[in-house]
Amino acid sequence: METMALRQALLIRLGRFPQRVPLTLVVGSKIDESAYTRTLITYSVETGERVSAWLLMPQGVAPPDGWPAVLAIHQHDNHYDLGKAEPADLAGNTMYAYGKEVCRRGYVVLCPDLLCFEDRRPAFEVRQANSTLDGAGFERFEFTRRLLAGSCLQTKYLHDLTCAVDLLASLPEVNWERLGVIGHSLGGLEALWLTWYDARITAAVSSCGFGLLRTLVRDGINHGFATYVPGILEVCDLDALVGALAPRAFLLTAGETDPLFPSMEYGPWWRMHSTTICRKACLNGSRPSSSRLGIASLMT
Repeated sequence: METMALRQALLIRLGRFPQRVPLTLVVGSKIDESAYTRTLITYSVETGERVSAWLLMPQGVAPPDGWPAVLAIHQHDNHYDLGKAEPADLAGNTMYAYGKEVCRRGYVVLCPDLLCFEDRRPAFEVRQANSTLDGAGFERFEFTRRLLAGSCLQTKYLHDLTCAVDLLASLPEVNWERLGVIGHSLGGLEALWLTWYDARITAAVSSCGFGLLRTLVRDGINHGFATYVPGILEVCDLDALVGALAPRAFLLTAGETDPLFPSMEYGPWWRMHSTTICRKACLNGSRPSSSRLGIASLMT
């Protein structure tokens, strides 16, 4: 399927997107972390709904055209109490502190909470009174109520993440022509979808974030609810999204023995789509190289 036809078909399956509202950025106190500063910010994504995020800014003089910027999206791992804090290296596993690591390399980084995680959960008293609205139950609730309204959780995540990209692009310290995204697990899935959806993303890293949907169905593997877009397999599988990213840079890492994402079929579809991406890159005047597109197979 041609790229534009694929896009239109997938947008139909994604359904109704939330209405855009002004970001109305609120900035907290700046914390000096020696190599960078860390600031807690909030911004609006829908009427009456705000996102809390850590903004990491390199110390020193910015390049003449501004710092490049990266959106660092947290993992899932059924740790609903963790969101933005983990990539910012404030809680959780330091192995997933990629927001901090990227900032130390000279990038402005935004680490937001996804819906259902950390500060984007119901109040403690609400969760205590109704266990359905806690943890996986709340994620299921947010998914199913969107189905009833002609949408899905993936659509909500795309909306919220494009708001995050809007915020990064609006910062005077940022070079809006050099925007990227990185994520692990759920963050890796969202890195793929966001790069496909938002052309402002010029480079992306997806770590153990997705597999072929038909393989998950075949092997009886359950995943987070953002994985499921109604009717998507009538159109394509996730490999088609990868093929549509050209000529932008995209790095996928996948474990050879990861039980959640069987990788035995990665080889054939990656060879097929890497050939397509390189061909598209040539047609767009770009020279394909290992820096433009890559896959790493990690022993786990």
